[in-house]
Amino acid sequence: MEHKTRHLTEERLANIRAAVKTIITNIGENPEREGLLETPERVARMVDEIFEGTRFSNDEIAEECGKTFPLPECSISNNSTVAVTNIDAFSYCEHHLALMYNMRVSVGYVPRDRIVGLSKIPRIVDLVTKRLQLQEKIGNDIADILSKVVKTEDVIVVITAEHSCLTSRGIKKPGTKTTTITARGAFKTQSEKRLEFLKMVEIEK
Repeated sequence: MEHKTRHLTEERLANIRAAVKTIITNIGENPEREGLLETPERVARMVDEIFEGTRFSNDEIAEECGKTFPLPECSISNNSTVAVTNIDAFSYCEHHLALMYNMRVSVGYVPRDRIVGLSKIPRIVDLVTKRLQLQEKIGNDIADILSKVVKTEDVIVVITAEHSCLTSRGIKKPGTKTTTITARGAFKTQSEKRLEFLKMVEIEK
């Protein structure tokens, strides 16, 4: 299925423009000065783009990215891992609306009888991260969707990111990274399988 962007309605965009103008006014700025005149419109367009994933459910993402192919005969019994690593992403923390950046997402699964096109995995990551998120939930959402697509519980998602709510405000510790691991099926129960994937991710960094 070809991806079709879902845009915010004009009513919602107008509400966002009004809200941005209110924020500008309440921080003590003049929304009518030249440099800020078009800011509400720019922010509304940005919000429409960066939160597109909010307008898709996990089931809808699974359906959109659900094109699969038969597992090659030579791979049916070898329990091998399919991995797509080092996917660039960013998201926004639901607690402060703060940017999660320098994000790297690595995804692996053990196919049963079907495999998914490799480009679909970054697409899943893209839509999941285009929401107000927590890093832990990003991993769970990706794992849920991929499990639906390839019909296996043997899925692992490793995410490393910097959070601006930690690096640029509050405690202000630049360079601090957060790593989360979502391991299911064989990756949860078989330590050797999990370690194999974690070593693979480390090699790619």
